[in-house]
Amino acid sequence: MHFERLNRQQALIAVVQVLGLAVWFSASAVGPTLQHEWGISPVAGVWLTASVQIGFVIGAVTSSLLSLADRFPPQLLLGTCAAGAAVATGILAGFVDALAPAIGLRFLTGAFLAGVYPVGMKLMASWSPPALRGKAFGILIGALTLGSAAPHLISGLGDLAWRNVMAAAAALAAAGALTAVLAIRPGPFGGTGSAEPNPRYALAMFKEQRLRLANIGYFGHMWELYALWTWLPMYLLAGQADGPGKTSDAGLTVFVAMGVGGVAGALLGGWAADRWGRPRSAALALAVSGACCYLSPLMFRAERAPLLVFLVVWGAAVIADSGVFSTSLSENADPRYVGTALTAQTAIGFLLTVVTIQFVPLFAAAVGWQYAFLLLLPGPVVGVLAMHRLARQELDTALVVDPIR
Repeated sequence: MHFERLNRQQALIAVVQVLGLAVWFSASAVGPTLQHEWGISPVAGVWLTASVQIGFVIGAVTSSLLSLADRFPPQLLLGTCAAGAAVATGILAGFVDALAPAIGLRFLTGAFLAGVYPVGMKLMASWSPPALRGKAFGILIGALTLGSAAPHLISGLGDLAWRNVMAAAAALAAAGALTAVLAIRPGPFGGTGSAEPNPRYALAMFKEQRLRLANIGYFGHMWELYALWTWLPMYLLAGQADGPGKTSDAGLTVFVAMGVGGVAGALLGGWAADRWGRPRSAALALAVSGACCYLSPLMFRAERAPLLVFLVVWGAAVIADSGVFSTSLSENADPRYVGTALTAQTAIGFLLTVVTIQFVPLFAAAVGWQYAFLLLLPGPVVGVLAMHRLARQELDTALVVDPIR
């Protein structure tokens, strides 16, 4: 019965992540339409995504400083924040006709999402015994990926008005909020509630080498991830506009790469982390995604079939390591402040995404979209180096404990 409840709660947490995070890229999925209807430039349109990232950072920093994830029932915090994100997206879908108020609402959406993703990680950790935590976080990251890609699926299923796409995403987030409050409870494998605020831990954890290296690897991963997710549609449209492919199925292609490939990669990454260790699994995923960055100019005008295979591999590799970093942090951080540590990690990581989301189109304007993703290559390279060092440290520690090894 215990394992039945464990599996049920893990599944519910994953479902809430899929539903709650459907609003994240809801504006990005309809970005070209909004640029046409509102008469805004692609550079200005960047803020429809960048404002979400900034809002997430502000929300995560606030949550970390106040230790919200460690002081309040996490299922209520998760449900409340998912509901707030749904309301902000619904207002945009129903009443907004200009960029400025849309940016404000997207900022609020991001701030509320800071109480959805990190809190979901804390809840998943509370239902995950240490030996199976990598797999559990892989499930969670797969849910995040599927939810983030959902608007591309909605927009690709038919010629829907942008308001309908965003309204559908808001409805999904509202359903996630209701599910969180009614069905999810904290588990037995992590402390919840009652911790006194300790904002200094968000910085103090960087004094510990293992936590520092895990965070550096995560930051390299984030340098690449959200910029790729944001600008992959533009890369496809630019490469296939006068090439062998068609532009009409770009939304479905992005969903297959981000959603289907991403879920497979997240699950595989979680399984590998439990089987072969956190650093080795993360380094492999970073190496593959870095190789895809390097090869992206060669695939720019590829035929549809090999291009789709390439993008699915990239979509799997770019997210496969995300849960590995979260797992490592949750295992090595002070158990009283796991929520604070995870929230601080994601806050800094998402701040980096604002930089790359902004600079990729500027880089593309200078060198062309064919070479735009080369800007993302340093992230995986730095991440691989950090993971190799972490693996070496873990091996040295194991040899001290067990010299026979």
